[in-house]
Amino acid sequence: MNLVKRWNRVDVYQKCLLVGMLSISLGSQAHDHGAPGDKFDLSEWNITLPVDSNNDKKPDIISVRKIQDFSHPDFFYLDENGGMVFTSPNKALTTANSTNTRSELRHMLKGTSSRIKTQSPKNSFTVASNPVANRFARVGGKMEATLKVNHVAKRAKYAEKAPAYSVVIGQIHATKWDKKVQGFGWGNEPLKIYYKKWPQHEKGSVFWTYERNLPKDDPNRMDIAYPVWGNVWTDSSDPGEQGIALGESLDYVVNVHEDVMYLTFSAVGHETVEYKINLANAVDANGKLDKHDHPYGYTLDWNYFKAGAYNQCSTKDDPGFWYAACPGTGDWETDKANGDYVSVTFSRLVVGESTEPRPDHAMRKIDEPKIGSTGN
Repeated sequence: MNLVKRWNRVDVYQKCLLVGMLSISLGSQAHDHGAPGDKFDLSEWNITLPVDSNNDKKPDIISVRKIQDFSHPDFFYLDENGGMVFTSPNKALTTANSTNTRSELRHMLKGTSSRIKTQSPKNSFTVASNPVANRFARVGGKMEATLKVNHVAKRAKYAEKAPAYSVVIGQIHATKWDKKVQGFGWGNEPLKIYYKKWPQHEKGSVFWTYERNLPKDDPNRMDIAYPVWGNVWTDSSDPGEQGIALGESLDYVVNVHEDVMYLTFSAVGHETVEYKINLANAVDANGKLDKHDHPYGYTLDWNYFKAGAYNQCSTKDDPGFWYAACPGTGDWETDKANGDYVSVTFSRLVVGESTEPRPDHAMRKIDEPKIGSTGN
């Protein structure tokens, strides 16, 4: 090969490399504010994203070690104010047991340890009544967040289905066991915190749900919804001034202390709302026995926190409760233009040990609660 041909070949390679570098730079230019790990303590978090960069037909999970300097220009980044932004389209790859996409952190008490499995008591918290609580990384735990919802999906084929137009902004999840023991290990969720805004309303509603700890095929397995500001997910009426607008900041504190989950919700211009529910029995958040729930609640389960944007607008078209058949193409630029996505910005996210609650926690309420229970 003569020198001219060799030089031309090198020149082509260098040009391609330069174009590739330029494309990456332009793609992330709008969010060039560092990685979320630069501002937030992510030393005990991994994240699931609605992308498949390694082509394994699964949503990417960024490990605790790698997330420290990781960002994604579309789905996980710092904004100009230092907020941690989570975005997820309606249509993308989902985890094995869900039809909903997510850009969502998963708490990892094991940190970067490779000796402890992700699904392990040593990477989970439990309640004090668990007879083997000493085998867990922690008894109870606390998660505190300040955030605003930027956007929820605007379209749904089945608008009347409860999950339409909503996003989960925080949750406690129990680990699903291969072999169930004494009616535990179903992988249910004792807590999901929702924001839902119907397209025709100026403001949305915040509510939370408790899932009865039962097998998936049990007809009594359902999420019991409790209002915070506005309505629960089955109520299509306008929340008006009681609601929370897109872009409006709100705070939640989830404090699982001994056996009890204490919830506190606050926002400027709104009354603080508190709840408590014992996770080791079948008494609901109103202090009434729920005869349909597991009599010992989540006593033996392995639990962990999650936070971010868990899009509830599933694209699946099915008669089931969860499937609102929300539009989506799978092309991010198209879906973004059509409003077929959710986006949430956190300005604070802290996890740690539980704390002793006030003796009068949850004794003060805005109004009589409007409970909404929904089958799934």
